Amino acid sequence: MRQFRGVVRGVDGFTRDRGGNFAILFGAAASVLALGVGFAVNISQLYNARSSLQGVVDAAVTSTARDLTLGVITEADANKTVQAFLDANSAAGILQANQVVLDKLTVNRTANTVQADAHVDVGLYFPFFSTGDMRRVNASTTALYSDKQVEVAMMLDITGSMAKKGKVDKIGDLKAAAKNAVRTMLQNQDPKNPRVRVALVPYASAVNAGKLAENVYVENQGGSDLPPVAGSTLLVAKTNSKLLPSFSDYVSIVGAATPRPDNCATERKDKNGNPDFSADGPDTVRTDKNGKKYYALVNRDDHLGGSGMNKCPTAAVIPLTADSGALLDSIDHFQADGYTAGAIAVQWTYYMLSPQWRTVIKNAGLGSGPSDNNAKKIAKVAILMTDGQFNTAFAGAGGNYNGQGNLARGNAQTLCGNMKDDGIEVFTIGFDLNDKDMSATERDQAKAVLKDCSSKDTSSANKHYFEASTGAELDAAFQEIIRNTEKVALTQ
Repeated sequence: MRQFRGVVRGVDGFTRDRGGNFAILFGAAASVLALGVGFAVNISQLYNARSSLQGVVDAAVTSTARDLTLGVITEADANKTVQAFLDANSAAGILQANQVVLDKLTVNRTANTVQADAHVDVGLYFPFFSTGDMRRVNASTTALYSDKQVEVAMMLDITGSMAKKGKVDKIGDLKAAAKNAVRTMLQNQDPKNPRVRVALVPYASAVNAGKLAENVYVENQGGSDLPPVAGSTLLVAKTNSKLLPSFSDYVSIVGAATPRPDNCATERKDKNGNPDFSADGPDTVRTDKNGKKYYALVNRDDHLGGSGMNKCPTAAVIPLTADSGALLDSIDHFQADGYTAGAIAVQWTYYMLSPQWRTVIKNAGLGSGPSDNNAKKIAKVAILMTDGQFNTAFAGAGGNYNGQGNLARGNAQTLCGNMKDDGIEVFTIGFDLNDKDMSATERDQAKAVLKDCSSKDTSSANKHYFEASTGAELDAAFQEIIRNTEKVALTQ
């Protein structure tokens, strides 16, 4: 028994000694574990800080590059713009306000890049060596910008179907979205040297040429579809010559002989009476079937009425300008009325971007006109907007005006193809195309034309065809297209 009791006391003593060893081992293990947890927390903290810093710097440089591309700022303003963006957005993620430091900003005018290097000093949650132990986190971003000029022509539907009906105010939605688009594109520009210019082409049964109407030939019912040719009785009587007079004399003589009831224009016609799909200026010399010369004036078809739905819209085209006041004032006065001559509007959108119209635009006192087609220096953009099916055309109708819809849609697609061939990027917006007042066939036809007219998407983030059901969606579509003009300027 005594021996047994001795064994028990021995085991108990050993156990007490082992308990002390366990405490030491546990303490050591806990310290290592705490260090590991602290290290992991610090690594996570630094990772999150780096991620937040990179995001802020990326956004600042991308935004600055976009503003450079669209002409909102100049290259001299880039440093200030990046710094302002960092100051306004530095409290991102786990970063604190005014913590981000811009070390260096480089604008490479040869490569057209903006590069920013920045850092932030992060106070570690678990400093190992001293209280307030700091670690520096760096980030660098490079973005491409373009110094190209941007020319945008906006084709806007002001037809009868856009009129306000009860609580639905589509013309009001268009005014709000179009004005917002103009402000976005033209804000903060140097008026003496604008990067972006905008043209407006409002349309209904035809297009109101405004001060460019002197370049329109008014047809007489039953008369010729072509303006007077050299050697014609009218020109010989006024010039005493069978030669084609100067263009300025020509438009003066023709305008006096065929007075305009308004400033409206339909399609330009070729020598066979069919639509002329070129972007040639009206001062281009043409020949008729007999080889007689004339100038390529745009027609005002004699079937275009002066009242009812088949009449001239009051809003006139405005050639490329950076005068936001003139553009906004025009949009404010839009009135919804008339049929949908979409192809005629596409034709005038094409004209507003064609350098071949520059001379007559300048002579009319309407600015410097479109620039030459030069993809390295100029980005040209067309925005085509409609709320329905194109249903009105004149040239080539052959007296059968019941088939105008198919003719108008076909003409529009041809003109869109020509624009794209000339390097013009085409965006299209279908507004309220699921309107129950249209049949399923009409909706499908309207969408098909807009999809065919739009340029090819280069990525899922660079859409060219849009559908909008509400005013908010229409505004969002315009804004996304404006953002995409940056990509156009960079890639054309």
